[in-house]
Amino acid sequence: MRVEYINPFVETSYQILKEVLGGATVTRGDLYLKSTAMPVMGVAAFVGLAGDVEGRVLFDMTMETALNIASAMNFEKMTVFDDMVKATISELANLITAQAVTKLHDLGFKFDLTPPALFAGEKMEIAAMSGLKGNAENVEALIVPLITDCGKVEVNVAIRERVQ
Repeated sequence: MRVEYINPFVETSYQILKEVLGGATVTRGDLYLKSTAMPVMGVAAFVGLAGDVEGRVLFDMTMETALNIASAMNFEKMTVFDDMVKATISELANLITAQAVTKLHDLGFKFDLTPPALFAGEKMEIAAMSGLKGNAENVEALIVPLITDCGKVEVNVAIRERVQ
């Protein structure tokens, strides 16, 4: 996985979280790799990528973190994972990926993204790379934990150049 693909997602996630959480403290944890088939923490916003590259970006968080972020973004306490919370977390994923893709386009990379899909529940596992051409088992995801005042958000990036 090329660092040129990952940095825009990490940088943009950091900047957008800081902005939408009203200047909250956001710190980056240690990067690590995981296989692409992995459990998620409870709420995951999934964005697919296609074009010069293929893969996905996943924004993973606990239900509590999702409620805290939605509360901060909407300026009111959210206690139930309802349509407003779902829309808010989807919009957060949209903001981050749109800006990251714009940065990548400016660097000469051409690809499109899918609208965010939101998954919520206990004991979920997302294995998104299985439909790709080539040897998908060799694709790993780079995880960048971002710790905020609202909780931890893991930016989970699994991107590779398209196999022709």
